[in-house]
Amino acid sequence: MATAYLRDDHYRIIGIIKTNSSGKQIAHDAHYRRLGEYDPRSNLTRDASYRVIGSGNQLPALIWSSVD
Repeated sequence: MATAYLRDDHYRIIGIIKTNSSGKQIAHDAHYRRLGEYDPRSNLTRDASYRVIGSGNQLPALIWSSVD
């Protein structure tokens, strides 16, 4: 499982995106709360409640919108 860390201008971790072997990506905030997931097979991004929020990978936007 590959892990990517998103950082702010001060290099603090604001989010984490993990990619599993099937290509599905799951986003977490800095406190490891689940924010959503992106499935490349359906090309849809879903929020933590599994509601579709858009097509394509919207995970970075989900992470940035969760920053206080």
